[in-house]
Amino acid sequence: MSAVGKLTAAVLVAGSAGWIGLTAGEKGITVASLIGMAEMQLAALMGNDAVAMPGGDAPEAEPTGPVIYWRHPDGLPEWSVSERQTADGRDFLPVLASEDLSLGLAPEPAAETAMAETGERTILYYRNPMGLPDTSPVPKQDSMGMDYIPVYEEDVAAPAGTVRIGPEKTQRAGVRTAPVERRDLVRTIRGAGTVTVDEARVALVTARFDGFVERLDVRTTGGTVAAGESLLTTWIESDELLRKQADYLSALSRGGRDVERAASNLRLFGISNAIIAEMARTRTPARVVTFEAPVGGTVLEKPSLDGMRFAAGDTLFRIADLSSLWVIAEIAEQDLALVRPGQTAQLSMPAMPGEPRAAIVDFVYPDIAMTTRSGRVRLVVPNPDGDLKPGHFVRVDIGAPVGGGPVLAVPAASVIDDGTRQIVFVARGNGLFEPRDVRLGARAGADVEIREGLAAGEEIVTSGIFLIDAESNLQAALSAFTAEQVAP
Repeated sequence: MSAVGKLTAAVLVAGSAGWIGLTAGEKGITVASLIGMAEMQLAALMGNDAVAMPGGDAPEAEPTGPVIYWRHPDGLPEWSVSERQTADGRDFLPVLASEDLSLGLAPEPAAETAMAETGERTILYYRNPMGLPDTSPVPKQDSMGMDYIPVYEEDVAAPAGTVRIGPEKTQRAGVRTAPVERRDLVRTIRGAGTVTVDEARVALVTARFDGFVERLDVRTTGGTVAAGESLLTTWIESDELLRKQADYLSALSRGGRDVERAASNLRLFGISNAIIAEMARTRTPARVVTFEAPVGGTVLEKPSLDGMRFAAGDTLFRIADLSSLWVIAEIAEQDLALVRPGQTAQLSMPAMPGEPRAAIVDFVYPDIAMTTRSGRVRLVVPNPDGDLKPGHFVRVDIGAPVGGGPVLAVPAASVIDDGTRQIVFVARGNGLFEPRDVRLGARAGADVEIREGLAAGEEIVTSGIFLIDAESNLQAALSAFTAEQVAP
């Protein structure tokens, strides 16, 4: 045979060897058989004596080892990791470990178990690097020399409705869990208000008869007075009051029950008991009357002036006790239902930074402002030092309990809310996480009430939740893609 012919024959033999290698795994042919076949063909083409091809007439070795996959009975490129039938009802043929082409790489005896421990991760089996349905319980290579890929325990598909994430990935993502607990939730209701005078501590000094201001004893607004202190002295110019005094003096001369009746009539005009007693002693009418402070406090208004004429009903002084004040706060409509009388509040004022004041909710007004959609709340704040002034602007924080007692609550950061669904991830152990639909209640700071979907004691993910959500969406997408691929 010429040199060109021998070269052509060598190329044909190489091509045949490649084809034989592709089908060797299906026929159970070993590496030694392949080499023998190639040598025999090459020797025949080169003019040498043919050698006996091993495996031709020689008895084949009995296959050994476990079934690692099943192949098509007609040798078609179809495999299965479990028992299967063809479209015409024939069974796929099992392929044992010794029948699979492993290029002479014998497994170590210590690696012939289905699971191998490597550090903290457990290897279940090894899969084909090209994605073929071919697995091995031991490390091996495919026909192209590529290592089979280990499949760890945490990589196995999770049960339906759950997502599995390995410990290394959860640690890197900072996944943390916490138990679901029943506890008291206190929500902070915030508002703004203004300090005002306590209406129950305001007193007006009014004239009950006509007269003139003879002398002012309290001459400035803003001053403080004690209860019973003299405010001003007036000259009586009321004919009616003079007649009442004459009636009293006449009753004194007669005696009997008319004396007390006449004295009561004088008190109705604002005549004090001291002046009435002086009239009984001197038996003469009083032309000068002194007005006294009915309560101790601060003079808020003083329209009286020396020599001023006043008429019955005119206000002469307005006095308020500022040792306790009101705060009228505006609270948003959606928060107003949580505010109750008796709740405690904290007041902070720009005029006195760093000096919060404690207050008590005293009353919730029954109306809602249409323009601001807010309601008014009245709080009582002590002011023994007098530093708090009427008109001060304050920020109000009211601690309002949520519900009638302990409620099931989780951190608000653990809830994924897409606007239509609220989901939390429940940790079921061994790297399994289950997405769970929940129904939320009221929020209180960093916590939120759970009304449906969870039970006390369950572990939920509180940190790294978006990694688990991404893994869940990825696995769902892959499952849907796989289902579409295998659909007939």
